[in-house]
Amino acid sequence: MIALIDYRMGNLRSVSKALERVGLSPVITSDPSVVSKADAVVLPGVGAFKDAVRNLKSMGLFSPIIKHIERGKPFLGVCLGLQLLFERSYEFGIERGFGIFEGEVVLFPLSVKIPHIGWNQIWKRKESFLFKDINDGEYFYFVHSYHVVPKKMEIVATLTDYGIYFVSSVEYQNVFGVQFHPEKSQKLGLKLLENFRKAVYG
Repeated sequence: MIALIDYRMGNLRSVSKALERVGLSPVITSDPSVVSKADAVVLPGVGAFKDAVRNLKSMGLFSPIIKHIERGKPFLGVCLGLQLLFERSYEFGIERGFGIFEGEVVLFPLSVKIPHIGWNQIWKRKESFLFKDINDGEYFYFVHSYHVVPKKMEIVATLTDYGIYFVSSVEYQNVFGVQFHPEKSQKLGLKLLENFRKAVYG
């Protein structure tokens, strides 16, 4: 069972439809007990980091998601769901995230247009399960103003050039995270979600 987390900050319908199109049957849930029983967790999100943390904690979902990851079960974070994997964000003040990965979430430099909206390329940093059969330089759809800065580059799956090179996805053991929106990225987005399905069920 795939738990698609509803914490009042995700475009759940489009993510759910995309997961269904690759053969998954996501259960949209705000129930911590469902999260604890899930084979995999998908955490989408649009909005501010601080609001996301507040909502997840008030709904009793913050710790169960961390425990799910620590048990070695597959996790996919999309956009804000990727950013929450890190130690802290500086969006509207400092707020602590899950702390699964060392690093922080920072605003793009003022030398580029903020927010970053539209199609942009991904460049692979390592062999990745999530990007299997997806070519280097393919385009995915982005909408964000903040980006992750990991301390350890070994977790980085892809980079994207937007005036600066920023981390557009991470992959380490059972944890996957993408800054772009696979549910809005047409065939390649579905291919990526299909790869995630294979990571969960083989």
